[in-house]
Amino acid sequence: MHTRRPWTGALLLSLALWPGVALASEEGGGVIDYVYEIAPILILLLVVAVAIGRLPKVELGHSDAYLRRRIFNWLPLGLTYAFLYMGRYNLTVSKNQFSDMGLMSNADFGVIFGIGTLTYGCAFLLNGPLTDRFGGKKAILAGAGGAAIMNLLMGMVTIEVLAGGPGPFTNGVMLIADPIFSVFSSIRGLFGVESGDTERSLLLPTLSVLYAGNMYFQSFGAVAIVKVNAPWFHVTERGVFGAIFGILISLGVFFAYDVNGMVVKHFPTQSVFLGPAMMLALFWVLCLVMVKDTPGEAGHRDFNTGDASEGDDGPPLSVVQVFIKMFSNPIIMTIACIEFCSGFLRQAIMQWYIIFAKQVGLMDTFVPQNWGLLLCCAGIMGGVFAGVISDRVFQSRRGPVAAVLYGGMLLGSITMISMLDTPLLGWLVIFMSLCVIGVHGMLSGTASMDFGGKKNVGVAVGIIDGFVYAGTGVMAFWYGWRLPSGEAAKDVANWTEWPIWMIPVALVGLLLATRVWHAKPKPKVVAEVTHPAEPEAS
Repeated sequence: MHTRRPWTGALLLSLALWPGVALASEEGGGVIDYVYEIAPILILLLVVAVAIGRLPKVELGHSDAYLRRRIFNWLPLGLTYAFLYMGRYNLTVSKNQFSDMGLMSNADFGVIFGIGTLTYGCAFLLNGPLTDRFGGKKAILAGAGGAAIMNLLMGMVTIEVLAGGPGPFTNGVMLIADPIFSVFSSIRGLFGVESGDTERSLLLPTLSVLYAGNMYFQSFGAVAIVKVNAPWFHVTERGVFGAIFGILISLGVFFAYDVNGMVVKHFPTQSVFLGPAMMLALFWVLCLVMVKDTPGEAGHRDFNTGDASEGDDGPPLSVVQVFIKMFSNPIIMTIACIEFCSGFLRQAIMQWYIIFAKQVGLMDTFVPQNWGLLLCCAGIMGGVFAGVISDRVFQSRRGPVAAVLYGGMLLGSITMISMLDTPLLGWLVIFMSLCVIGVHGMLSGTASMDFGGKKNVGVAVGIIDGFVYAGTGVMAFWYGWRLPSGEAAKDVANWTEWPIWMIPVALVGLLLATRVWHAKPKPKVVAEVTHPAEPEAS
């Protein structure tokens, strides 16, 4: 029987939450306010940990030493992923500040975010194979380091623009950004779509290019976390890992919206970029010191994980062969198409609700005021529900859970149409966030491991998460074009297209999820655990 040590991750979690405490301490009594704000998250995490700990365990021969080392492997990696979120969706928080200054319209935001998300999605074609070749640890170091640098650069541009105009650094960036943005605008112009007024908004071309660079490095995060954890978790444990993945995403959302929101409220706007850069730099060091790619590198025996790679002892396939293998796998491609829908819906909710609330004058109500906190709680519940039910009820099948949660999103998007002008809208989109984060953690974080296998999981995650952000990119450009801006955005009646376009996407996702209801990985050999808990003999 394994001894439970709930304190093992407390140090790193406290370190992760410290920026908010430090920020709150700048104001008298602020620490108490911050602790009061995060208390529901801490209580929820405690309840989740106790609930998961009380569930029947699949006995795989893991020792206490192995389980402890596994925690200290995925926790710094996972918190780094959460801070990548903080440095990814800070653009949404800064958008409302820039909008008040007349520097960024809804259409500008749609263009910048759309370019970034398409870059993110396409980057997987390169970063997935790179991660499979060089390992997840090097991938997370590249991602965190690169994203820290790009956030630093965005902060420097913001400093100069808010000072009254482009300075030397911004002018240097514009020498690179203007030609690239002109080509992009010309392509959009062929379809009769405007790309914004670059003379009115100095931020449009510069942030488009810098945010695209940020999103390129961000794309290493999901691939790295799945690549590292694939050798550490047996397939029968991965539903719970999917829950962990959902919790980490949810903490990242809390950092992105609420902590960044506290930053822009009490500090200059550029701090929303500089703060994540500092935290990513700190966790880059922690990952360098603590993370290992396999149990063998940490002094434990490697073991068969029961995924699609087991029994595949042939020579390594070339990158092209791996892509062909993945793209010809109907299960992986169906999951990728489901996640395209998830990418559209997730950001249609998370990005545009807070913009909607700002434009129609609802920012002083409870849900917008606590947006990051509520998204975090919803995501934790969605991730835990999806992961635990998948392993305990559906025998580690991921499709049934995805179908159930997509049913919730379809009903939610239909109901939204009649609730746009009611206070209940905020709670409805929180419920929909619970559903979509649960699906995303289960498919991108877990099914990609199962069906890609630990040998090719980088490419599998690359394809699946690439589809996620292709869906997000389509959403960003489409909503940036179709949703109201300026004075028109202040009228709730002009926002009806927001939920209308979610309905067909949710329906397609639901139908596709039913297609993989019975899907499970088929290893070439029966997976056996060879006591990974025992350290290698020296």
